[in-house]
Amino acid sequence: MNKKQITNGLLWIFAIGQFGWSLLSGVVSNWMVYYYTGSPSATNPNTGIFATGITQVPILFKLTLFGLVLAVGRIFDAITDPLIAGWSDGSNYRGGRRIPFMRTVAIPFAIATIGLFVLPQTGSVVVNDVVLFALLMVFYLFMTIFCTPYNALIAELGDTQEHRINVSTYISFTFIVGQSISFMLPNVASMLEGVAGQAGSVRLAVAIMATIACIAMLIPSFYIKERDYIDSKPSQTKAFSSLLKTFSNGQFRRFVYSDVIYFFALTLFQTGLAFYETQLMEIEDTWTFALTATMTFISVLLYPVVNKLAPKVGKKRLIVTGFFAYSFVFLITSLCGKGLAWGFIIAITAAIPMAILGILPQACVADVAEWNRLETGEDRSGMFFAARTFAFKMGQAIAMVVFTSVTVAKTAASYRMTAVIATVTCLVGATLFLMYNEKMILGKIDELKKTKKAA
Repeated sequence: MNKKQITNGLLWIFAIGQFGWSLLSGVVSNWMVYYYTGSPSATNPNTGIFATGITQVPILFKLTLFGLVLAVGRIFDAITDPLIAGWSDGSNYRGGRRIPFMRTVAIPFAIATIGLFVLPQTGSVVVNDVVLFALLMVFYLFMTIFCTPYNALIAELGDTQEHRINVSTYISFTFIVGQSISFMLPNVASMLEGVAGQAGSVRLAVAIMATIACIAMLIPSFYIKERDYIDSKPSQTKAFSSLLKTFSNGQFRRFVYSDVIYFFALTLFQTGLAFYETQLMEIEDTWTFALTATMTFISVLLYPVVNKLAPKVGKKRLIVTGFFAYSFVFLITSLCGKGLAWGFIIAITAAIPMAILGILPQACVADVAEWNRLETGEDRSGMFFAARTFAFKMGQAIAMVVFTSVTVAKTAASYRMTAVIATVTCLVGATLFLMYNEKMILGKIDELKKTKKAA
């Protein structure tokens, strides 16, 4: 039973942490491939600025070393999720089961992000390859240590259906703001180029963003006194057993099936975004932020609509709609021509699924976690969110391999093909999500709450 009342103000403080880690994640996921594998042009001379430092040629069939490193990093990230979740669920630290992890790792997480753009720049390509691989593993480990306990708090602070939807809305907003600001990296770098040079400006821009992100992650870590709001008891179930229990939930599995497909498609699209703009539309990479800001602004305007519609028409219907809308966006991207207008068309159409799928899937996981808690009497919220991230990160890992393999030729046709693949797979994800029974889950939650209250 909560000791203090959870308010929307507290949920907003909590959401600031999402801004921080999403900014770090955005810097790495949106720009590493661009700066480490791209080819420079007269319009965008910084593309591939660090490419000469690491191995670029395919090492197996069309698989590149960089693509494999990114994929292994995601797989490592996925494997550590349930381990950290089990550790967090079973912990009994003075500051709570979640906050101590977030507080400890925020600064190392930011430093690791900076290191990815600074350290793999020795005179030896082999050494650079090894350093890049090691740093990426460290980056993903720190991200897991922060995000897994953080995500568990979504269910624990979401003590009611209203709070679960609200906190999902707030963190979705701060997530896309963090991701949008990460797209400003070329803009910030261009302003610093006269001071730090071509390569130095990119690194300095990363350092500035990492510092901002670090502060954002520390705010909820020190402001929220977990024990004041959550009366949590350590889970006695070991990590592996807890993971198996989580996936034994049939409704959760149905959700995960579609989630893996969705994140595979979305990762293909996000990884290729800078290339779609610079190689297909032939616009400068500094326009990326303006386009993303447009998409974010329209999406945020739709947040209240999604927030109000979800309880009325159901999260499931809206999520399926979001899947089909994203498929349409990916299809437009595969057919786009030259010019900035195409960028704005894609940004505007992507705002709708971005609003829907940015909010509601996390609320679905929180619903299943709450159902499980009421039914079993054991709170394993951390493992439910970790199991979800374990699954979708496998989809992201495959997407990284597919993207770098399909685009090894660095041709316009190869970049279009990634958008086509994203279109088809997103449609598959929509079909799979139809198996999820939201009505039954919410009915069970209400029934169990009434039973416990009567007892």
